[in-house]
Amino acid sequence: MRTIVISVAMVMMCVMMVHMVNVKPQKDFDLQKFAGRWYRVGLAYDSPGFVPLRDKVKISKGIVTILPNGNVNLTMWEALGGACLHKVYQYNKTSVPGEFIYFSTRHNMVKDITVVDTNYSEYAVVLKYKNFNREYTQVALYGRSPRPRIPVIQKFKAFALSQGFPRTSILTPPAAENCPPS
Repeated sequence: MRTIVISVAMVMMCVMMVHMVNVKPQKDFDLQKFAGRWYRVGLAYDSPGFVPLRDKVKISKGIVTILPNGNVNLTMWEALGGACLHKVYQYNKTSVPGEFIYFSTRHNMVKDITVVDTNYSEYAVVLKYKNFNREYTQVALYGRSPRPRIPVIQKFKAFALSQGFPRTSILTPPAAENCPPS
């Protein structure tokens, strides 16, 4: 019996990993249209270390700026522990439009960023680290406004579920107060 349970669990993990690796970026991705202000209004993240922090997550604000060499800076403001933290990430372009890589200092590894789906004016679904790993893989929903429409949230949740994230790991956090400061 134990062998069957382990076999089923391993098959499920392999299916999830294969499924995530096959995720492609937005067809005809246009970085110029993607640049600008975004709010992270949804997050699917299943890291055991993140579980105790789920109820503390707030909507964060970001600005995507295109650099002259085609790379991207993402400036983010996140409300954490009563403070408004400011971080800048540099995402390096790849040969595939809509896919970027960056070095995560927190996890000490290179991760990929894939813009899976966007209409540029309302929402973007972004997958971080396609090589499925509960510690590192995330799906995020970004909106041009901090209040996305219900169909957009449903689309994000359906994608996260299709990638193997359990419902309990999918968040649509409340707004942050005064972050970034007015």
